[in-house]
Amino acid sequence: MADLTITAANVVKGVGAKTEAGTAGATITAGQAVYRDSADGKYKLSDADSATAAVRGVRGIALNGASDGQPLTILKEGLLTIGATLTAGTMYYLSDEPGGICPVADLATGDYPTAIGIATSTSVLDVKINESGVAL
Repeated sequence: MADLTITAANVVKGVGAKTEAGTAGATITAGQAVYRDSADGKYKLSDADSATAAVRGVRGIALNGASDGQPLTILKEGLLTIGATLTAGTMYYLSDEPGGICPVADLATGDYPTAIGIATSTSVLDVKINESGVAL
């Protein structure tokens, strides 16, 4: 398997999902995992094998596309139609590709596992971010 192939136009938050608004600090596409940089307060792409602990963190999933300095809304928790084909019952994690999301089977040595959520159907991800803080 590989990272989810996300159709950005199909990324939609579910009713009651927890969101947060801020500013992009990089070019971000809807459906990508982001962290909030403490130096400038902007959202940037998360990366599971980054040498920097903050970059390995996940604040949420982008709900819209944005370039550096533009407004960005992220989903922090709740149901998300991710715009990709999922396997129901599978856990999905932060990938070692910046902003990517992958199934648990794709985690590799050197990755710092961060659970993004579990697929409740073939299109909906129940986002509940949980960072392990340890490398595989």
